[in-house]
Amino acid sequence: RLCFFLPLIRCLGETPYNKEGLLQGHAIDSALSEAGLQQAEAAGRYLKDVRFSRVFVSDMLRAVQTAESILKHNSSCLDVESSQWSVVFQSFGIAEGRKVKELKEMAEAAGQTFPGFTPPNGETQEQVKQRVQEFLEKMLQQVGSERCRDGGQDGPLETCPVEGKPDNGLRDVPVHVLVVTHGALMCVAVRYFVEELGCCVPQGCDKAYMFSLSPNTGVCWFILTVKEEQQRFVLSGIRCVFVHRADHIKH
Repeated sequence: RLCFFLPLIRCLGETPYNKEGLLQGHAIDSALSEAGLQQAEAAGRYLKDVRFSRVFVSDMLRAVQTAESILKHNSSCLDVESSQWSVVFQSFGIAEGRKVKELKEMAEAAGQTFPGFTPPNGETQEQVKQRVQEFLEKMLQQVGSERCRDGGQDGPLETCPVEGKPDNGLRDVPVHVLVVTHGALMCVAVRYFVEELGCCVPQGCDKAYMFSLSPNTGVCWFILTVKEEQQRFVLSGIRCVFVHRADHIKH
């Protein structure tokens, strides 16, 4: 039985687009602003003592820049393999580069609600959720195979200590998987974890907050338990430690 820890980091870091409240999806590959670079540096310092054994990064420039800042502060990551993947948030179609207000107006004109509205040529949240599912499956197989190849076994979910610190008291646990992705995709992923995978919600945290947009370089931390069945690794438990933590920005 394999227990590992999944920090989801919102890669944004401020960009010139989100500073102005403009929508940026797959079609706009913007770099971090100066403030965004400072936020990424702060996230790196915050996570410097977490022993990451595997890193997955969106292939968008703003995500790559954030991951580079995190990894350069972390001495445990010198030999860690980083994988880029094309799981970004949905394309906003004709709304790319426009203000969120304009997308809301499009939804109203179409007689639909926001944020469930899909603009012309855009992707639905259901399509994005499917890509989240595909990535999760790929990650489970890859991390599970690597861990078993190394001969490692971890304790069950209930035995993993959680203290709510940057490393959650788990500095010596061998499997921490860092995922650097996008805020809107995190909204879809967290909702999927809770509503469909039965993820346990932290005490005192309501679902409205769980499903809200994470702040720039906000951290969400999950504990996943995986078991091997018929030569495949399947998820047997998932628990959220915290969501949307941004202490590093406040300080």
